[in-house]
Amino acid sequence: MSTASAPGPTVMTGPSRPVHRRLVLAICCLSVCVTGIDLTIANVALPSISKDLHASVSGLQWTVDSYSLVMACLLVLSGSMADRFGRKRTFQLGLSLFSLSSLLCGLAPGAGWLIAFRGLQAVGGSMLNPVAMSIIVSVFTDRRERARAIGVWGSAIGTTVAAGPVLGGLLVSGIGWRSVFWVNAPIGIAAILLTRRFVPESKAARGRAFDPAGQALIIVLFASIIAATIEGPRHGWADPWIVGLFVLAVLALIGMLIVEPRRSEPLIDLRFFRSPPFSAANTISVVMSAGLGGFLFLNTLYLQDLRHFSPLRAGLMIIPMAVGQAVAANLSGRLLASRGARLPLTLGGALLAIGGFLLVPLTAHTESVHLLAAYTVFGVGAGMVAPPITNTAVSGLPPDQVGVAGALAASARQFGISIGVAVTGSIVAGTGAGFIDSSHAAWAVLGGCGLVALALGVISTSGWARAAAARNGRRLAAPSTGSISR
Repeated sequence: MSTASAPGPTVMTGPSRPVHRRLVLAICCLSVCVTGIDLTIANVALPSISKDLHASVSGLQWTVDSYSLVMACLLVLSGSMADRFGRKRTFQLGLSLFSLSSLLCGLAPGAGWLIAFRGLQAVGGSMLNPVAMSIIVSVFTDRRERARAIGVWGSAIGTTVAAGPVLGGLLVSGIGWRSVFWVNAPIGIAAILLTRRFVPESKAARGRAFDPAGQALIIVLFASIIAATIEGPRHGWADPWIVGLFVLAVLALIGMLIVEPRRSEPLIDLRFFRSPPFSAANTISVVMSAGLGGFLFLNTLYLQDLRHFSPLRAGLMIIPMAVGQAVAANLSGRLLASRGARLPLTLGGALLAIGGFLLVPLTAHTESVHLLAAYTVFGVGAGMVAPPITNTAVSGLPPDQVGVAGALAASARQFGISIGVAVTGSIVAGTGAGFIDSSHAAWAVLGGCGLVALALGVISTSGWARAAAARNGRRLAAPSTGSISR
């Protein structure tokens, strides 16, 4: 969820007044908590949304993916907007959009409207996480204090993710699914008022130039892949529209490979991907988040639609996964500091794989003890993998490039959630078998995601990978002449 941004030189532009740094940190935590809690709280409500709005499986997939897809497309753009126009201003705009769209989600008269409002909600959400990180970094100038502040910020997000299933279950069972969106509004309004009063305005000394071509290409690439994957089972994989979407994705990728190296300040600097740790970390981000997104989607349908658990009971069942994730993330951070990235990455990948494969033999009568054990293992695996990703991604990069690299890693995580929901949902919707039979393959895919993370964790932390990253970092730090691709 987080972006470990370390922005370049910062200038304070607001009136000179004492800055209450801990209060600013609390405001940033409060603000981004709504995006963290939205991930799990909305999943608990999916079966109720399906019944009330008569939404199909693909409709539920779009309900989740319209949020994570838009976030993935706009995170880098939102971060650059904040650097150019002011972080406080952008942060307040994001809070306003998120709060308004949350109210609209709760009023949606149909599945199509809900999907559209979720997309608008993500536009606001994309202005919160990376911008909050930039605000924290600009306020906490001492490196040791900054590290502690970022740790508090990350823990706050993990706590809200863990609280989401329980809160969602309580709200859906007591008031209805619309309340899971309405709960964001008062938090957002409070955060807007506090931000206006206490958060200082700041911006980068030199803002990055906009790259409209790169932004358009990344939207086309991500959206066409997700749309084809979700709609493929319904229309048929050989349908001209589905084939056309995949062709469009290929063309967008080719366009990025041609256009971006010719930009002086590209949205995505393709030279980053010459670093094996950066490429591997972003791939791990995608597969880890794909596993987490697919897990939440499949598990909600399994517990509520097949096992007929109430939303509250289903939410309580997910707590071991969320708590395991939060505890393991803290342990992983300590291992990262003392032992490096290899141990938490490989251990986390192995646990993700074990947790996924433990769920392959699920039946309609699987014991709760088995479920809770698998959920815990899976959550611990996800928690172990998350902290080293950004550290590995920025390994060997120049200091003035790590903010953009962190934003790209965050975009990879959001895209991973989208593709995980799209793929697992398509498997259970497209086989023609009952949910249990078709879900075996979907759970196996999640286990496979863990194996990929394990393998890439070994490769990305090898001596060869570190040496290649150092060489690439020196090339990136060297003064450019003409085209940036060299």
